[in-house]
Amino acid sequence: MGQRKRKKAKKNVSRIIGLGLCAVQFLASVVCLSAILIMNMLPGKYIGMIALVLLLFLLVGVSSQLLSKKKGIGGKIFIVLFSIVLFTASYYLFKTTDTIQEISGGNKKVTKMVVAVKESDPAQSLEDAVGYQFGVQYAMQGDDVRAAVENVNSVLGTQISTVEYGSIGEQAMALHNGQVQAIVYNDAYSGLLSEELGAEQENFRIIYTYDIESEIENKAAEVEVQKEPFTVYISGIDVYGAIETNSRSDVNILATVNPNTHQILLVTTPRDYYVEIPGISGGQLDKLTHAGIYGVDASMATLAQLYQTDIQFYARVNFTSLVEMIDALGGVDVVSEQTFTTSEDSGLVMNVYQGENHFNGQQALAFSRERQNVDGGDFQRGRNQQAVITAMIKKAISPAILTGANGILNSISGNVDMNMSIDQIQELIKSQLAEGGAWKIKSMSAEGTGDTQSCYSMPDSLLYVTQPNMDSVAAIQSAIAAVKQGQVFEDSEVAQ
Repeated sequence: MGQRKRKKAKKNVSRIIGLGLCAVQFLASVVCLSAILIMNMLPGKYIGMIALVLLLFLLVGVSSQLLSKKKGIGGKIFIVLFSIVLFTASYYLFKTTDTIQEISGGNKKVTKMVVAVKESDPAQSLEDAVGYQFGVQYAMQGDDVRAAVENVNSVLGTQISTVEYGSIGEQAMALHNGQVQAIVYNDAYSGLLSEELGAEQENFRIIYTYDIESEIENKAAEVEVQKEPFTVYISGIDVYGAIETNSRSDVNILATVNPNTHQILLVTTPRDYYVEIPGISGGQLDKLTHAGIYGVDASMATLAQLYQTDIQFYARVNFTSLVEMIDALGGVDVVSEQTFTTSEDSGLVMNVYQGENHFNGQQALAFSRERQNVDGGDFQRGRNQQAVITAMIKKAISPAILTGANGILNSISGNVDMNMSIDQIQELIKSQLAEGGAWKIKSMSAEGTGDTQSCYSMPDSLLYVTQPNMDSVAAIQSAIAAVKQGQVFEDSEVAQ
């Protein structure tokens, strides 16, 4: 009799434990469903189906404990494992929402002003430069230079001695020649200075930085991306620090998207295209890549004027994130127009074959950077970049996006900045999931001829530029307008 009571007591304890585990499963289900609702990317029908599945699995767990004649060990194992799966899924769902919030809704740019000395100078900090003469120029971004000088004065507690020059190039030469001991300038010019002043010149060393943050006017807040055609400026940069920092853009691609026809037009423009920078260069011409020195909005305005179109969105992508995103996707299958071997300057020496190539992240980056060993130079490099983006779009709408989700989230955090709001991203994804269907991707490239000209950003030097072929520009203008009007291009690649 006592043994029977003990068995019954053990069974009751086991059942209580089982029901406690069911309560944990219920909590896990609620948390998971809450994460899905907060993420707000699934159509209502999918959320209803998920809720039904969670309810059914909960009933299975409860039944395994209430109806079991023994201890329901199998049910307990099922409940524990399923709860772990739900909590893990919830973690990644919340992480997805946080990451999208982090990269979306960008409305600022950062101008990184610096104080630099020659590499051989003993000064290691701004305080070491007390008593130095500082070279400045106010012809370009004069307000930012003045703000930086005021900040230096405040930090040092004294008025520094300044010598004004007419351009950033004159500033740099004055430092090299010993006329001044330090210069104040926008760090976005650093790469330009090192390229144009020559390798024989002594390197600069930055001893102080001052960030100036300003807002970018967002004209895209009201765009209904699930219904209206829109254009995204994709800027590929290679900078350290905040992704919002102004920098020359080596990749300049426009993606015009019509969500109704599922047509995407990718347009690449050579970095050296000789164009006006509206609102900046005052009618003078400059390289397209230099527009990035003045902010992503300056690059957008430049391309909008060139192609006579509105550009609502931008996405700035660091080269670092490209490698990590592609690796997270398990690599991409890229179609190359040529057979060639990449040079050391691309970051990796490898053989590329005409036709389809499977690349990991580093290989895709080397393929995208190569312009020395390909016919067409920078023009072909732009087409190769389009090929990589096309391959990434194809992979991103395949099941690979699920298995690589965590790696993708880790790679884009801090390496991507865009002004599309989280609501717009959510609506775009929900629309795609609800309607499905393949996307058609057509690529075009602006053409031109090499030349040597003076540029607004470096007026003291003759720089290599690409004179635009206006026939190719006109063809792109027409194609952009056609996509917005609903035309579908039969020669498009299909991504599904």
